[in-house]
Amino acid sequence: MRFLVVVPDGSADNPIDSLGGRTPLEVALLPCIDGLASRGIVGTCRTVPLGISPGSDSANLSVMGYDPRVYLTGRSPLEAGALGIEMNEYDESFRVNFVTLKPSANGNYEDFSIVDHAAGDIITEEADELLDVIRENFETENIKFYKGTQYRHCMIISHNPVQCELIPPHDILDKRIGDYLPKGKDQELFIRMAKQSYQLLKDHPINKDRQARGVNAANGIWIWGQGTKPSLPDFYGKYGVKASVVSAVDLIRGIGMFAGFEIIDVEGATGNIRTNFEGKAAAAIDAYKRGRDFVYLHLEGTDECSHQGNLEDKIKCAEYIDSRAVRPVIEYLKESGEDFRVLVIPDHRTPISIRTHTSDPVPFVIYDSRTETEVDERKKFNEKSASIYGNHFENGFELMDYFFELDKK
Repeated sequence: MRFLVVVPDGSADNPIDSLGGRTPLEVALLPCIDGLASRGIVGTCRTVPLGISPGSDSANLSVMGYDPRVYLTGRSPLEAGALGIEMNEYDESFRVNFVTLKPSANGNYEDFSIVDHAAGDIITEEADELLDVIRENFETENIKFYKGTQYRHCMIISHNPVQCELIPPHDILDKRIGDYLPKGKDQELFIRMAKQSYQLLKDHPINKDRQARGVNAANGIWIWGQGTKPSLPDFYGKYGVKASVVSAVDLIRGIGMFAGFEIIDVEGATGNIRTNFEGKAAAAIDAYKRGRDFVYLHLEGTDECSHQGNLEDKIKCAEYIDSRAVRPVIEYLKESGEDFRVLVIPDHRTPISIRTHTSDPVPFVIYDSRTETEVDERKKFNEKSASIYGNHFENGFELMDYFFELDKK
């Protein structure tokens, strides 16, 4: 028996006026996933418990079968694990984003705004050079910076528990920064780094070149996502399968690492709409050929399009996921002659209207090659269809048990 979980990150949305009250998933042409839905089970799932911030950390922990109320210690430590950073009990990890800042007319940093939390999808090689500038100016014996992927990087503070409230940059796009600056006993450290980073980076040759090319500059850093080293029960011990994860995102790879997954690298995997869809599909197929039982296929592009407010690309990316990533894997599984089960579920909603995450329930599809139901074309992978059939999981982490038939809901 083989198992596939497909996570089109942030693809779930709310009805949009310009789409006639439909969502991007309702508009997108998804013949492969909708085909699975028409012969399987559709329903809804709250992946982020009420009272917990709707981040990709809590949401993906839920999808993988881990209660975030128990196992979430912060986002950045999961990413640090994927980067091979060894943390101890005295360390605290922080996500460092390169962002695009829009200066204010009066020049006061507090009146700036973040217009792009991903700094124009900066490539890792450029970001690494900018990170050297950050290292030179902010590293100390107890503060170290580590290269991640594209705009996503890591800072570790050792032997100094931090007391500060930090806000994700994608939650405050186009808003006045001064209303969301770090708050708490240690706020001055983070505010100083944020302010000085703009002065250090705004005229850097890389940013001058980016501006000349008409792409967003990486002219500041924003620190958030703090937490301590996590500990997750082994996935094999929970479900008895040899698991692999295919993702360009350090967070997802980190969860997989702590849960005992094989981490698969895919050349050209970027985490946006220009990712290597075919390469991810090929990596999943290769994992099965090598004897893996379970693949967690994570695709970030729909989420990034939402954060950018790009409706057209969000729909297009959902279609790419269906045709270029999911379809080849499903075709392979069908041709293999082995029984298989598939779960397709967004980790969370990322409505275009607000350009950030919510904890509202998301749609899911479960298909089982052993128990194909009669085709019902009304069953589709979208929010409206999923809500009709009454299959709802309020505790999102319980869906994985159901997927593995440990809970016959």
